[in-house]
Amino acid sequence: MTGSHRQTRTGLLQVIPWGRRVFWSYPKMETYLFIYYLVQFCGHSWIFSNTIARFMSFGKDAFADTFYAMGYVMRLCQLLSALELLHILLGIEKRRFWPRFIQVTERLFILFVVVASQEEVQGKYVVCVLFFLWNLWDVIRYTYIMLLSMEIEFPGLTWLNHNIWIPVYPVSVLAEAYAVYESLPYFETLGTYSFKMSFPYVGSIHFPYVLQMYLVMLPIEMYFLCSDLYAERKMHTSYSNFKKKEKAN
Repeated sequence: MTGSHRQTRTGLLQVIPWGRRVFWSYPKMETYLFIYYLVQFCGHSWIFSNTIARFMSFGKDAFADTFYAMGYVMRLCQLLSALELLHILLGIEKRRFWPRFIQVTERLFILFVVVASQEEVQGKYVVCVLFFLWNLWDVIRYTYIMLLSMEIEFPGLTWLNHNIWIPVYPVSVLAEAYAVYESLPYFETLGTYSFKMSFPYVGSIHFPYVLQMYLVMLPIEMYFLCSDLYAERKMHTSYSNFKKKEKAN
């Protein structure tokens, strides 16, 4: 089995297969990562729990003002997630850059460009669905990573982290596509982000066409990201089987 090595807290070298997270072993960096993922966990768990609590208290009426109640925290958490790209570029975490880049930019585009810019879209039911799905996945993911940064791992949580995306991510992509579709008439009518150019070339940018192109690209992005998540899941399964055989011997 191919992999990399890192120095553990006990001073021993540990073989880590590609696809699993690897963190810098410096205490200050471990502390920083733990605090970062703790902040993300707190933010996403707050949004997730409030989404459920509001629905149980107000029913369908809670859908209309989901963005107004939790949009600020959601935008803050998604902006902070861009730091994870910096972690990869600096080598703090050994992960593939482009799959994470796609996921981060995909959410930022939907949240800031499609939803936040159109007040009429903010009251749609699909926004509540998106918040629920995104945060369901992120609460599990950030809990897993936060504990893993401190070299703590629970088998049940690990299994859930590597399998929750199978039902959640495709459904969230469908919700994202529906949100874009719902926003098209408003971008068409209001002309948001559409503009004309006179220099250096005469032309115009009609933003609804950009959104339509994005809808075409969305299945390609989903396939690419699902392939990476499946490869990571497969690598984890192989690593787990290897550890079981190692213990048996």
